[in-house]
Amino acid sequence: MAGGEETPEHRARLVLDVGAATDRGLVRELNEDSYLAREPVFAVADGMGGHEAGEVASGLCIEALADKDMLAPGEPATMLDVVLAVRRADWAIREATGSRAGTTLAAAFRAEDDDGGPAWIVANVGDSRVYAADHDEFDQITVDHSEVWELVARGEITPEEARVHPRRNVVTRALGTGFDADPDLWLLPAFPGQRLLVCSDGLTTELEDFEIAAILREHATSQGAAEALVAAALEAGGRDNVTVVVVGVGAADDDALPVSEG
Repeated sequence: MAGGEETPEHRARLVLDVGAATDRGLVRELNEDSYLAREPVFAVADGMGGHEAGEVASGLCIEALADKDMLAPGEPATMLDVVLAVRRADWAIREATGSRAGTTLAAAFRAEDDDGGPAWIVANVGDSRVYAADHDEFDQITVDHSEVWELVARGEITPEEARVHPRRNVVTRALGTGFDADPDLWLLPAFPGQRLLVCSDGLTTELEDFEIAAILREHATSQGAAEALVAAALEAGGRDNVTVVVVGVGAADDDALPVSEG
């Protein structure tokens, strides 16, 4: 390609290396997390409500996102697709539980930018998170909907203090309960060498960001990274359910990356 110019057609030829792992942790009796790790949706839902209601809520959320009529495999998602799918999940949980249970949601949807190039739509409701890694960069994309994150935003506590704050599990927005369930949305470019991490707070309350980033860098495959992250969270205390989905982005002609066609 002359001058190394990158056309949309060339940029669109990406493949994904996907890994996922989950564990109920060392304290909880049930695993109320659910996840989805297949195109075009990579999502983690962390249920809450007790007496298995949280498990129902997170499962209904993932079931709605997995509906192929809403988000067709092989087709890029749009912002409207994402909003409608999340609203459908919210409605399904409310109907099934009478608004007595809820779930967080963090997700990355394979999409396109305004020029038809590969992109991600990142969405979140609650305190599950999406991170993006690129070489030495590791950034939290989502913003927690939680009481402690509001304190961090006002400068009253540090992110490190938020991880051990007694009200760290209190979310201010969730699907299936409350009045505000629409997701926050971001559009990110997708490119070779990028990695996305979608996780429940069972990971981020046990490990600091620099620890998570180091584990990601240590493992060449997404499945290896996902399993190592869950193991590290358990070793650090495992006080909550922990679920991670890792998505690595590679070029279609990159033989060095074990991938599945996207």
